[in-house]
Amino acid sequence: MSNPKELHENTRLDYKAYPFQLFRNEVHQAAAKDCVLYLHWHEHAEIILMREGRAVFHIDSAPHTLIAGEILMIPGGSLHVGYALDEGAVRFDCVVLNPSLFNDYMHDPVHAQYVAPFLEGRVRFPAKPADIDPACRNAYALVHEVIEELAHRPPAFQLIAKSKLHAFFALMARTFLPDQLAGKAEEAYFPGRELFKQLIRRIEARPCDRMSVEEAAAQVGLSPFHFCKMFKRLTGRTYVDYVNLLRMNEAQRMLREQRWTITEIASHVGCGNPNYFTKLYKQYKGMTPSQARSEAARNGR
Repeated sequence: MSNPKELHENTRLDYKAYPFQLFRNEVHQAAAKDCVLYLHWHEHAEIILMREGRAVFHIDSAPHTLIAGEILMIPGGSLHVGYALDEGAVRFDCVVLNPSLFNDYMHDPVHAQYVAPFLEGRVRFPAKPADIDPACRNAYALVHEVIEELAHRPPAFQLIAKSKLHAFFALMARTFLPDQLAGKAEEAYFPGRELFKQLIRRIEARPCDRMSVEEAAAQVGLSPFHFCKMFKRLTGRTYVDYVNLLRMNEAQRMLREQRWTITEIASHVGCGNPNYFTKLYKQYKGMTPSQARSEAARNGR
């Protein structure tokens, strides 16, 4: 990453299990040239939907003017900033998502061919898709629906928003992704990808097994330093974060299905300290293990 460290934004995403977030931005009375989005970058991809007013957003110094109803796509790692173009109100919504949102599609060859190249940074969709192909506007309804789900959070909003985001990216890929990209560029971009996939399948099958970063790196024949860089490039998560997510998924299942105590479940998933387990579980699942067990009991599980 060559962008300045001081401009890096550690964007807060509420739940690590579903790493996306809606940010609603509004300037009630902007003057022309007022900054409405400060200069920054983050590792997450971002979709901006303009609601009101007119603004220019620069992505890695390239300017893009947005009016109400238009969408801007910002790839992860890009410096971006926004300025009002007129006097008056400026409103826009930002959907920020980490590529790890779609890790469960990792072994899907169609996802790998069409959606993964954008999420992994191998290709960029047009910043304003409808300027290149007006038919893209037909897919913008999906983004509106994602924002409604994230704003109001009805039951299972995570699943609905995730599926609509994936559909949106797939439709963008159908329009813009070169047919020859997958297969020709994949190995050059990510050597040893299949070894990583084998390792990830093993971790997914037995998430509670202890495997250090050094041991995992040896499985794919890399130094720990290069392994960590490549693992995050492929999954959008660090190795430790990925393992923790799988372990909390297993703990969630056990809290629903097993009569073990929380301390026993914590030990089973590799957390010898129950207090640390509680903190970790809440970080990934948005509630404590006790709350999760109570909720499962209320639902008759």
